[in-house]
Amino acid sequence: MDSPPNLETVYQAVFSLYNNTNPAEPGKASLWLGELQRSVFAWKIADEMLHQKRNIESCYFAAQTMRTKIQLSFHELPQEAHTSLRDSLMEHISQINEHTNSAIVTQLCLALADLALQMSSWQKPVVDLINRFGGNTANLWPLLEIMTVLPEEVNSRSLRLGANHRQHILLELNANADTVTEFLKMCLKNSGDNLQIQVTILRCFTSWITVHAIPLKAVPSSEVVVYALQVLSNHMAVSQLHETATDCICIILQALAEDSSTNRGSDNETNVQLQQLQLCLFTSVINLEQPYHLSVAHEDMEKSINYCRIFTELAETFLETMVTGSEDGKQHYAIKILDLVLTCVGHHDYEVAQITFNLWYRLSEILYQKNSDDLNAVFRPHIERLIGALCRHCQMEPDHLGLVEEGGGGEEFADFRNRVSDLIKDVVFVVGSSHCFRQMFSSLTGGPGPQGQPIHTPTWDSTEAALFIMQAVAKNILPEENDVVPKVVEAILNLPENTHIAVRYTSILLLGELCEWIDRHPQSLEPVLNFLLACLNQKGLGSAASGALLSICTACPLHMASHFSGLLQIARSLDNFAISNDAAIGLLKGVSIILARLPHEEITPAMRELCCFQASSLWTLLTDRVQIERGTKTDPVIWLDRLAAIFKHTNPQIDDPNKPHPCQSVITEMWPVLSNVCETYQRDVRVMERCCRCIRFAVRCVGKYSAHLLEPIVKQIVPLYTVHKHSCFLYLGSILVDEYANDSECVWNLLNMLQAFICPTFALLEQEDGLKNHPDTVDDLFRLCARFLQRAPIPLLHSPVIGSIVDCAIMACSLDHRDANSSVMKFFYDLLHSGRSYKDRSDYTIRRQLVQNILREKGQTLVIKLLYASVFDLSSYMLSDVADVIIELTRSDTDLMSKWLEEAIKTMPSQNAGGAPTATPEQLLEFHSTVTRSETPKTVTSALRNFARLYR
Repeated sequence: MDSPPNLETVYQAVFSLYNNTNPAEPGKASLWLGELQRSVFAWKIADEMLHQKRNIESCYFAAQTMRTKIQLSFHELPQEAHTSLRDSLMEHISQINEHTNSAIVTQLCLALADLALQMSSWQKPVVDLINRFGGNTANLWPLLEIMTVLPEEVNSRSLRLGANHRQHILLELNANADTVTEFLKMCLKNSGDNLQIQVTILRCFTSWITVHAIPLKAVPSSEVVVYALQVLSNHMAVSQLHETATDCICIILQALAEDSSTNRGSDNETNVQLQQLQLCLFTSVINLEQPYHLSVAHEDMEKSINYCRIFTELAETFLETMVTGSEDGKQHYAIKILDLVLTCVGHHDYEVAQITFNLWYRLSEILYQKNSDDLNAVFRPHIERLIGALCRHCQMEPDHLGLVEEGGGGEEFADFRNRVSDLIKDVVFVVGSSHCFRQMFSSLTGGPGPQGQPIHTPTWDSTEAALFIMQAVAKNILPEENDVVPKVVEAILNLPENTHIAVRYTSILLLGELCEWIDRHPQSLEPVLNFLLACLNQKGLGSAASGALLSICTACPLHMASHFSGLLQIARSLDNFAISNDAAIGLLKGVSIILARLPHEEITPAMRELCCFQASSLWTLLTDRVQIERGTKTDPVIWLDRLAAIFKHTNPQIDDPNKPHPCQSVITEMWPVLSNVCETYQRDVRVMERCCRCIRFAVRCVGKYSAHLLEPIVKQIVPLYTVHKHSCFLYLGSILVDEYANDSECVWNLLNMLQAFICPTFALLEQEDGLKNHPDTVDDLFRLCARFLQRAPIPLLHSPVIGSIVDCAIMACSLDHRDANSSVMKFFYDLLHSGRSYKDRSDYTIRRQLVQNILREKGQTLVIKLLYASVFDLSSYMLSDVADVIIELTRSDTDLMSKWLEEAIKTMPSQNAGGAPTATPEQLLEFHSTVTRSETPKTVTSALRNFARLYR
């Protein structure tokens, strides 16, 4: 936007955004208003609209614009304009009343808070704001809102405050803690029945506790905390207030856990204070047991969830204490909390139970690391109760007719059961897998339950739930077990025809999990296979049966080889079974695993038959030019994925490299089909990606034995890439380089392929936002180049395109896309490493000279770009890849790297947008010293993260 628009035009656009009945107009208005918000004119326009207050929509747009500009574009304002902006915002806020739209209030309060945090010349914003607004009852709401969001915004990723300024702000907040505490006390006293004010008081206190601005030692005497506990003791409290009080207590408990961890081993006085606070909170929370039971009795689900959150948070706070305090085999007093949490796990609704899951994960992790039988014995009763309760929660409704996923809320319930399964796998070692398996089997046969209680004849839903729990632990059962498992397997194989489908389904899953036991008991294999084969034909059971067959094929390849003819028959009849395509692919995977174990002379005809089933269907689609319907047999992707599964999982052992590969002739026969698919569906990126994947596994399957296909593959994909620029062709190119570049006869063909790819790729990436809009292309291009550096570095380093490739990689350093950036950094790592690797001594001198030539020309630019990308563009988890490159630069030439880094550091900004200093000279010097002296990427990663925090 080159010039400021007329204010009336802006009002019309806002009106159109919210009120235009023509579906196309709001979209146009949104784009235009977005462009306005990004322009420098938005500051003045938003301010004018807030002064005019024509309507709610325009005021909201203006307030949101002001907040966004301060948050993301504060650098646009000169420092001398900061004070007038502050005064204008405070004027707008002073006019807020109880009728003002809350969304507008939130945006204005966030705007002023973000300004206060960034405006370094505003020395005491907290005191100024309380003095300005604290004496007027009408202004309490926005003032409390500002005081709430101020600490919340300190750690906002959008505000580039820098670590030094952020630390200064936190110290300033801490210095004002008493002022704020007194202010909240006064608000509470004068709040009367004003729910909005009461809720915001609790939110504000919570916010200050979160950033440790109000110290924990102030908690026991805090009237806000007393009020929060008072609200929680009343199960009839207003829901919004009850939930906010819950948040407050949970945050205090989290802060206590952090302090306990940080201050472990501190002086006696600190430890005594912590223990007193722990006991105070422990007592207060334990007293909420009765209100919890009342919330259950009144079927107030929201409040039951709130109490469960608090009990769980308390347990997590005391977790280390209760474990270390029980190491002598006696129970620590805090273990009582686990009984309270288990009471919540016993709630009739599984939503309450799953709140506690993280606690049990953490407990199991600590106990696993301690590896103490005595400790496990202390916590065993709790884990037994947990598993028993989870088993009950996993029961389906008795009148449910289908599988778990079917019916109302089925997906959510299925997801919950999957989470239960994962949890039980983690905690079961405390009670022992065999013990758990036996207990569940006992409940199936009408024996005593987990705590010895009598169980009546099990219903189908309780049977299915017990089988589900058994399935979770079955992999941990010793394969030699001969007591319970044979009875379970026999019972499954003899299920009556009228057994509920869900019981049959879970029984099949259990058989799949028992695959290692079946491998040790080959006499059970044939009846199990016959049972699963019968299930393949049954609607709803086919996918589970195919999954179980895959597990058995994977675990029992030697025993399954004699059953290969039966597996081939299954593969022939694949489309007659009521199974999903994913299940069909799973079956083909299992068949291919066994196929690879056959004698070599049997592999070729069997694989040919297996592939021909799929290829013939593809030929039909190609010759009949059938219209594609996704997910149906007219979709070539279905057949390509099946072929890919066969190629990927047929991995025969090659004893004599001079003999032909048993799969070579089949792969050669399949190439014309795949070539035709490329030609016919060349515009369809989805089909092309799957076809390239299929070719990739075909090439991998036979490796160097498919070298004769290199030329036709390259001739096929280069023209297609030039026209359509599907990045999957670049990816396939990297596979070809990986497989064939060690063969000197193939190298030049591969290099010509790369050079042909470069022009269309650069044309795509040089467009406006080209790197950002095409991360897959960046990813696949630099994976291809990296493979060249790994397999045939000198031809690439001699190539005329290497300079342009390096320039493109330097530009892509700042691309905040995990896979793409990782490939770029891997390219630089391999480039630098190839210049100093002694792997092939014969050409070491040439390689080193070629890499040094590139570095002399582009090294300084690269280091500046890496530093700026690390600080301003990349997510912190991506910095380890940058660190790998920096270490290689240092190892390539320590003195040059030191000089380049020094120059790069000099270009960093000395102030942030608000005028606050970013890094001190001492911090800059320490960063330079740490990086240049580091010997491991881990140290450099840590240094980069710390350095980036100074500017973020």
